[in-house]
Amino acid sequence: MIRDHRRLRLIQLCLLLLIVGSSVGVARWWAGQRALTQLAGQADEQLQLRAQSLQRLIDRYRVLPDVLALDPELRQALSGPSSRIDAHALDLKLEQANGATHTSTLTLIDRNGIAVAANNWRETSSNVGLDYSFRPYFQEAMAQGRGTFYALGVSTNVAGYFIARALRDEHAQRIGVIVVKITLDALQSEWSHSDDTLLLSDAQDVVFLANRDGWAYRSLRPLAAAELARLVATRQYGNQRLLPVRYRLGQTLVDGSREVTLSDPVIPHGVLWRSLPLPAQRWTLHSLSSMQPVVAARRVATLATLGAWLPLILLGMFLQQRWRLARVRQQSREELERMVTHYTTALQSAQDGLVDAARQASQGRNSNLEHLPQGVSVVDAQLRLVAWNRRYAQIFGFPPELLQAGRPIEDLFRYNARRGLLGPGNLEEAIQRRLDYLRRGGPHMYEREYPDGSVLEIRGNPLPDGGFVTSYADITAYKSAARDLRTLTSTLEKRIEESTQDLRKAKADAERANRYKTRFVAAAVHDLMQPLNAARLFAGALRQHLSSDDQHQLLERVEQALHAQDGLLTSMLDISRLEAGVLQPTITSFALAPLLQSLARQFGIVAQERSLQLDLVDTRSWVRSDALLLRRILQNFLSNAMHYTPQGRVLLGCRRAGGMLRIEVWDTGVGIAENKRVAIFEEFHRLDSGLDRDDRSAGLGLSIVERIARLLGHDIGLQSWPGRGSVFSVAVPLAPAQRQPQSATPVRDDDSLLMGRHVWCIDDNQQAREGTVALLQSWGCRVTSMASEAEALAWRSPAPDIVLLDYQLGTSIGPDMLPALYQQWGSEPPVIVITAQRDEDTRQKIIQAGLHFMAKPVQPARLRALMSRLLLAASS
Repeated sequence: MIRDHRRLRLIQLCLLLLIVGSSVGVARWWAGQRALTQLAGQADEQLQLRAQSLQRLIDRYRVLPDVLALDPELRQALSGPSSRIDAHALDLKLEQANGATHTSTLTLIDRNGIAVAANNWRETSSNVGLDYSFRPYFQEAMAQGRGTFYALGVSTNVAGYFIARALRDEHAQRIGVIVVKITLDALQSEWSHSDDTLLLSDAQDVVFLANRDGWAYRSLRPLAAAELARLVATRQYGNQRLLPVRYRLGQTLVDGSREVTLSDPVIPHGVLWRSLPLPAQRWTLHSLSSMQPVVAARRVATLATLGAWLPLILLGMFLQQRWRLARVRQQSREELERMVTHYTTALQSAQDGLVDAARQASQGRNSNLEHLPQGVSVVDAQLRLVAWNRRYAQIFGFPPELLQAGRPIEDLFRYNARRGLLGPGNLEEAIQRRLDYLRRGGPHMYEREYPDGSVLEIRGNPLPDGGFVTSYADITAYKSAARDLRTLTSTLEKRIEESTQDLRKAKADAERANRYKTRFVAAAVHDLMQPLNAARLFAGALRQHLSSDDQHQLLERVEQALHAQDGLLTSMLDISRLEAGVLQPTITSFALAPLLQSLARQFGIVAQERSLQLDLVDTRSWVRSDALLLRRILQNFLSNAMHYTPQGRVLLGCRRAGGMLRIEVWDTGVGIAENKRVAIFEEFHRLDSGLDRDDRSAGLGLSIVERIARLLGHDIGLQSWPGRGSVFSVAVPLAPAQRQPQSATPVRDDDSLLMGRHVWCIDDNQQAREGTVALLQSWGCRVTSMASEAEALAWRSPAPDIVLLDYQLGTSIGPDMLPALYQQWGSEPPVIVITAQRDEDTRQKIIQAGLHFMAKPVQPARLRALMSRLLLAASS
């Protein structure tokens, strides 16, 4: 019966899964077909537009060879012997014609296929004098009057579409060909904005134009031997190797569109491949649209169908559960009734047996009591002991002379009372209470623990003809086990609570130590920045007074050392802020190109100094990240590339990978061994590259990169080939492109604005203050310097032109004194707040207060530029 029930349940479950699976499959198929139809329609519209654009481009130049073929000068030149051709005049004529039409090349070919004139006659790659008789466009034009052909140029190796028209003499004989070559660069540039992959293939299904890398000069099908021979004979694609496109064909739609999975070139998702023939050129235009909308539609249909089935299934399960619960309750009720009846009967039987044994014992037959596991005593109506068993005597340890038939039970109670077995309190009251139980003849049950630790369960029942029977069961073992279990539970709970408290304390101690460490590092860096800032300022002022090259070279060495120390302190501060979690990213969507261009300009100077070539591959992509932190990652990548590349090239660019953009830095440096590619991301770890440079880093850059990337949720990638170079990358989410606001015209920085200007310098560090004063005076400024807030407030003078204010003035905050100074001056001159605290909170506080932020150590050029800009803005 149970097996049949299980089989029925299994059949019902399989049937339900079959119905749900079928409905999901139908919904997926319908949604997928609908999405495919929409995608195919969109692709068809795009193909039609692209084809029209291509045809317009070709039609624009198609009439040119027809016009030139009628030119009498060209016809006359080809009609006579080749020795009489004025090639220079023809070159100038074609050059003038090309200047008006802006084609790629114009070439005049005689009847033997030799180019006698061309517009590019001035260039080393000129067509003049080359034999083009093997080209199909020449052969078709000489045979049919017209000819077209797409190929790589023989002399220029630049691909283009050739349109040829035959020239005729006065007898209508074909005497040569005029050829126009059109490059399709404008078309390819227009295609680059498309999200789809666009391909243009020739009659042999060889792709010659595409908007994605890796597609040009690939064959869409295997080429026959004759076709390969024709390509070689016509030199259509020069020495280009024609690689096959490898794909797996899926579903084919009614309109001819195909679902395709590509393996070479790799496209990570399936595509819908749609083709449009172009009969005029014998070309085919292809569109490869991502199947992601179809996959999304199928996924939504699946979820929607499952979502529709889920309430029904839950309702069915709920009703079934209710029905089963009702059945279980009914069965439980019936089973409980049977159990109650059974145990009541069994208890009654046991009770009757005990009472019967007690009645028989009262009549002198004690043998029926001896088989009972409990201790049993029987008294008559006069409360005299009439029967007992050995277990009763063992439990209480009664002496044999005390256990006599006819002895009052009160004597036994008094014997136990003297031994302390009746508990604390008045003994007479305890004895009397037990005698009253027996006299009333009511049933009772209770547990009693004795001084020796044993626990008895005591049950009493009256006899039918008067008297009372009492049973004593030893439940000490059960009670001890329960007590041990409670003790163990309490001990475990206490230990868990103690461990939890220890963990909490350890965590709090660790967090407190981390905060102390962060504050210590920040304070130490701040104090170290003060003399470093002063040294930078003194070096900037000293530059104005040096004359010899040796002195300037020595000063540059000093500034390099200061710069390296600045980088080390900044890195230490960044690591402490990252570990403490005080650095919070500001995630926005922004165009990536300005950031990469800025980095290229910044490191281009470094590359030039080291005789390296730095190349940037521009991009129109937008990404979603923290621009400042992402810049820091890329700066470290570029810095490492420059440092570990003794000669060669560094490349900065990016490539798409699904919904991510991978920004990569390639170099041709020393490379990284396999066993060191993890260690380089640890603090103070540097590669032993064998390079001897003054600007060796402290080995913190990649450690900072790893922490920033973890904070931003970006993946860091590394590939390296020892002795050949490395590539570091960071994967950033792509963002939709937005309209960029036009940037304002930069203000011209004019050093003459500083001449004679009155500048207040407020800094509590004497070295930094003196260095700043020396630098400002070298620029022609009049400087008033103060060391504290009290000194600044006590100084009575008109408002200065600009204020340089240290953020941390001893125990006070520098900007807090500004309201009092503004009131004293009656105006608000520009204020530049200089601080060694580089965290974003401090920066935002300063900017929100309408002040200008500058981090220590101060770079003289940056300070001079900012002061000039503020003074120019104040005077305008």
